[in-house]
Amino acid sequence: MQDEPTPTELIKAVADFLRNEIVPQIKGHNAFKLRVGINALDLVTRQLALEQGSDAAEAERLKQLLGMDGALIDLNRALSEKIAKGEVDLATPGLAEHLWQTTMDKLAVDQPNYASYKRELGNK
Repeated sequence: MQDEPTPTELIKAVADFLRNEIVPQIKGHNAFKLRVGINALDLVTRQLALEQGSDAAEAERLKQLLGMDGALIDLNRALSEKIAKGEVDLATPGLAEHLWQTTMDKLAVDQPNYASYKRELGNK
C-alpha cells in the first residue's frame, strides 16, 4: 500500500490538468477525443470513491430480499433468476426500493449530472 497521493487523487489530478491546461489548446476531433478520455477518468474516480459503499449496501439489500448469503454477483444472478421464473415481482416487499436505490447508486457513478438523477436527489 502506498501513502499519498491516493489513486483517486492521482486520477483526479491528471483529469484536472488535461481539462484545464491541455483541452483549451486542442481543437477539433482531437479535443473531442480528449474530453472523452477525461470523462472516463472522472468516471473511474467516482467509481473508486463510491463503489465499495454502494456494493456493500446492495449486497445487504439482496441478502434481505433473498434470504441468502453470497457474493454480490451471485446474489444478483439469483434475483434475476427469481424474477425470470416469476417467483419475485414488484409486489415483493422491498424489491422496488432495492431496484430504485441500486439505480440511483449506479447513476451517482455513471451520470451524476443527469437531470432526472439530480431531480430525484432533491426529492429525498
